[in-house]
Amino acid sequence: MYAEERQHEIVTRARELGRVSVAELASRFDVTPETIRRDLDALAGRGLLSRVHGGAVPAEKLRLAEASVDSRETSFPEEKLAIARRAISLLPRRDGLTVVVDAGTTTARLCALLPAWVSTVVTNSVSSAELLASRQDLEVLMLGGQVRNLTQATVGAHALGVLRSLRCDVAFLGTNGISAEHGFSTPDPHEAAVKQAMVRCATQVYVLADSSKMDNEYLVRFAEIDEADALVTDSKLPATKAAELRAAGLHVELA
Repeated sequence: MYAEERQHEIVTRARELGRVSVAELASRFDVTPETIRRDLDALAGRGLLSRVHGGAVPAEKLRLAEASVDSRETSFPEEKLAIARRAISLLPRRDGLTVVVDAGTTTARLCALLPAWVSTVVTNSVSSAELLASRQDLEVLMLGGQVRNLTQATVGAHALGVLRSLRCDVAFLGTNGISAEHGFSTPDPHEAAVKQAMVRCATQVYVLADSSKMDNEYLVRFAEIDEADALVTDSKLPATKAAELRAAGLHVELA
């Protein structure tokens, strides 16, 4: 088979399946993984595929656009509140708990629900910090840095430096995309870096996202599927997708 024929079949297969892997293609075409990697690089260079870890996806599947916090605030409100309530139920019940709350419209629903045994909240969300600051029973640590207008989240070296010095009990993170292959992802590299630091500073990590995020893949992966202790999502997640995530090593909590 000529390289052009093989590459045509690779693109067709990627569009049919949504993703192709180097290992599977090498076995299918009886060529070396290096040959497949060159094929995928060539196809990515022509804009037909987008390279992801271990393989490629159709170029149209890898998302780059990001909705504003205002537009996301009004989407799936009932699901987001149910997710927040379910996430709160996962908190260890002991005094002096330290919690990281990521910026996002689903994680923001947590703020009004945090129980009295949470003593400290660390957040990079301007709106969440403002809401939590009115509580007399909480110490609120607002991460400094540049504020992204689109998401009202602080990012940058200052936020990363503080997170690297912390050890917290629980982190609640938002995500733009979820897939078994690409993990948890977001369009902006700066927000991804902050999310990665949040994952590393917490003993337990819960990702909160409504089921519409499933099978979305954005530019930057901030955590592998098995780096989260659980995904908390709504009951509209198809059973087949929940099973796919569980098979990849992720605990799934349905709200």
